[in-house]
Amino acid sequence: MRETRPRRMFSRPGEMVRDFRSRTVPRERTPLGVWFWEIDRVLLSLIVVLIAIGLVAVAAASPVAAIDRSTSQISVDPLIYFYRQLLWVGLGVPLMLGISMMQRDQARRLAIGLCSLFLLTLVLVPVLGTSINGAKRWIELPGMRFQPSEFLKPAFVVTMAWLLSLRERDASLPVVPLTGAITGVIALLLMRQPDFGQTVIFCVCWGVLLLLAGVSWRLIGGLAGVGLGGLIAVYVFYENGRQRINDFLGLGIMEDTGPDQVELAHRTISNGGFGGVGPGLGQAKFRLPEAHTDYIFSVIGEEFGVISCIVVALVYLAIIMRVLLKLLDEDNLFILLAAAGLTIQFGMQAIINMGVNAQIFPSKGMTLPFISYGGSSMLALSIGVGLLLAFTRRNPYLEGKPRASKWSGR
Repeated sequence: MRETRPRRMFSRPGEMVRDFRSRTVPRERTPLGVWFWEIDRVLLSLIVVLIAIGLVAVAAASPVAAIDRSTSQISVDPLIYFYRQLLWVGLGVPLMLGISMMQRDQARRLAIGLCSLFLLTLVLVPVLGTSINGAKRWIELPGMRFQPSEFLKPAFVVTMAWLLSLRERDASLPVVPLTGAITGVIALLLMRQPDFGQTVIFCVCWGVLLLLAGVSWRLIGGLAGVGLGGLIAVYVFYENGRQRINDFLGLGIMEDTGPDQVELAHRTISNGGFGGVGPGLGQAKFRLPEAHTDYIFSVIGEEFGVISCIVVALVYLAIIMRVLLKLLDEDNLFILLAAAGLTIQFGMQAIINMGVNAQIFPSKGMTLPFISYGGSSMLALSIGVGLLLAFTRRNPYLEGKPRASKWSGR
């Protein structure tokens, strides 16, 4: 009986082969070719859209910050922050793409190393840090200033995901107390700065990872109670946070103080109406503090309208849904935890910023991912999204491939 040879599944570089779905695809064996076919191009495109929106928004908000920093002797270029943001984008995008080309194990090791490094720098902030607006969150280096907590966030999520995934191999490992201790140390260091908003993000991300890792509901409930007690303690002992909450709820002393930052942000969005007043024509934005960072969403609303704010929110929602839907059939616990944690952290930051601008949340100094101006924010987000792209890389032509039949091959 005539023996049948199996169909050749691989080809020489540059050849065209037919895959199991009867589609003709190029088989590139270069690292760049493999990356192109495995990367989530939809997710990458959505990130590029956000960066483009951010450049337009920073150009609109830059004159506000330039006027605030100009003096009678020194006149700051109205577009200085736009030019600087171009520089940060030029550094951040290659960094993001470079990390996305790493294999999963390499990306995991990079994140663990970065977590150790930036946890150390966070410990050094009280000693070497620089105070700005009453908060000591930055470390000054020659020619630059960076915020360690921004860089620590994505690395922390991946490191916690790796530790919690070890329970799958050995349930007796004390990884839950270990991750809790690390999170507690970070929370104490952040509250010493103080930075309540970042503390909330770190703690919520840890809680979500615990939930996804399958810890008991009793433990989740206990941690939720501890978190509620922590919020009450912050209100009682954290004067700045208490004042912001009181102002937001209308409980503060408002005599002759005028509107607070959140109310100014809401008025700025409302001033633009549905279609906006036009690029560069906004006037309410000049009353905003930090219009190019914390309140850039309001600038978008004034100059480009509420419809533009809705579009921005939908882009963030599309990014979150894209990743979560891809994880529905993920069978690697570490990848599931890491990718979901990075997405939750990214989405929480966007929701908090947009909520503050829309007068839903109390005032909180937090940037809008890839849209607000900032070097630390841009580079840290580039690292986080680069890790996310690396963890969600898949070969679309091997997924669902039927099991090959055996061949004796005499």
